[in-house]
This record gives sequence, C-alpha cells and structure tokens, in this order.
Amino acid sequence: MRAHLARFDPVIVQAVIAGALSFSHLHDLAEAAGQGGWKAWAYPVSVDLLLVAAWRRMREQQRAGQPAGGPRLWFLVALAASLGANVATAGLLDLEHVPAPLRVVVAGWPAVAFFGGT
Repeated sequence: MRAHLARFDPVIVQAVIAGALSFSHLHDLAEAAGQGGWKAWAYPVSVDLLLVAAWRRMREQQRAGQPAGGPRLWFLVALAASLGANVATAGLLDLEHVPAPLRVVVAGWPAVAFFGGT
C-alpha cells in the first residue's frame, strides 16, 4: 500500500499569501478609520467571509442551473471592499487623516456584510 503524499500546490500558496496581505490591508484601513482593537481585526474576517459565502452560493446556484446574480453581486461588493483597502493602503491614502466619507463606509460595513450574507 502506497502512502498518499501531499503535493505542492502553487495556487494554494498564492491564495494564502494573497489572503494574508489582503487581511492586513483591511485591518490597517479599519484601524486608521477609527475602528480600533478587536473591531479592526473583525473587518477583514467579515469581508473575507462574505467573499467565500458569496462564491460558494454562486457556484451552487450555477451547478443547479439557477441564476446566480445575487451571490455574484455580493461577491463583487466584498471584492471591491478588499481591493479598495489594498489600494488605499498602498500609499494613496494618508492613513493618519482618513476622509470622513471613508470613515462612514468603514463604520457601515458590518450592516452591509450582514445583509449580503443573509
């Protein structure tokens, strides 16, 4: 009987790296926007969970031959939040002086994520 050896999967490695960097950027943006402590750590979890949940639901509906517009929309909303944080923390935004509209968006995210997840 041959032992099953795990094989190296560069896609998994890339996903872990991308996830870690995105998580860090979302945390940094939330913290800069006034969401300190545990709240700054919860933001990246919220965005990433919405991405995963929407992706899974979209794939399930596609496999069942059903339209997947709703899950696709929420996937794109979460992707925009992730991408926005990545870009904002790349030096394009002064993290010491986050504009009020962005603070409002960050503060409102939990409700948006809950709505999208349900």
